[in-house]
Amino acid sequence: MNVSAKREQSHNLRVRADAISAALPSLLVSARRIAASVTLGSHGRRRAGVGDSFWQFRPYSKDDTPQAIDWRQSGKFDTVFVREREWVAAQTAVLWCDTSPSMRYRSSPNLITKAERAAVMMLAMAELLVDGGERVLRLDGEGRPQRAAAAGRIAVAQIGDAVAAELISDERPESASTMPIFSAALPRYASIVLLSDFLAPLEDIANSVRALARWGIGGHLVQVLDPAEETLPFSGRVRFVGLEEEGATVIDRAEEARTGYVSKLMAHRQGLKALATSVGWSFGLHHTDHSPLPATAALHNAITGFRR
Repeated sequence: MNVSAKREQSHNLRVRADAISAALPSLLVSARRIAASVTLGSHGRRRAGVGDSFWQFRPYSKDDTPQAIDWRQSGKFDTVFVREREWVAAQTAVLWCDTSPSMRYRSSPNLITKAERAAVMMLAMAELLVDGGERVLRLDGEGRPQRAAAAGRIAVAQIGDAVAAELISDERPESASTMPIFSAALPRYASIVLLSDFLAPLEDIANSVRALARWGIGGHLVQVLDPAEETLPFSGRVRFVGLEEEGATVIDRAEEARTGYVSKLMAHRQGLKALATSVGWSFGLHHTDHSPLPATAALHNAITGFRR
């Protein structure tokens, strides 16, 4: 891996994320942070409901301290567990953006890839959330936590470094052609943001989303598409090559396939919206030829509104 390329990619992503979050001062100033934005310290306030002081357990990770291990709970199983208060868990925002090969598509050199746009939006959300005092936890391409949830700008920098490495990697994730089944080790009652083109089979997406919902996690789906994927603007004989090792397909008159394609895309999107609604989640759409600012602002509003 080219170290200088990784650093440049990470820097560019953070610069773009800074530009997005800096353009939202009025949103940040006016956003009312409720108890969900306050991390419970060892002498923190106790509140009813979400803020009550109940313990929850999750598997130990390399970023946890030995002092956090609950040896009594760990002794009951073959896994080492740490414990944290549900109040803290409720203030954790889990972030995942799809960096699989199909997300690296762009229909024009003048456009950003779907993967890079999703990464920029994820970083912008991380900055907005840590500015509000929340902890962020980023999942890798396989849906696994990379490190323990953390707060502060250092957490955003670590996320930027990790996703930049994925964007320039030639490795193909095991679940590249499907949605990952996210780990049940995520903090209970946290909220999660999933950014992807969501062009995988609806059943696979539903399995992932419903597994998270059963764990008590509220979430937000953001579909990121290239404009060409929305309209299929091609004409004549076109050879389409899959980026997920699906092979190639030749269509003699691409314009004749447009109506059927758009109809199927709309039906798929309606399925995504219905899925999100069925579990109490939100759904948003973003095209890479548009500014990421409106979609990021809408997502931020959805997250803060969800927690009120």
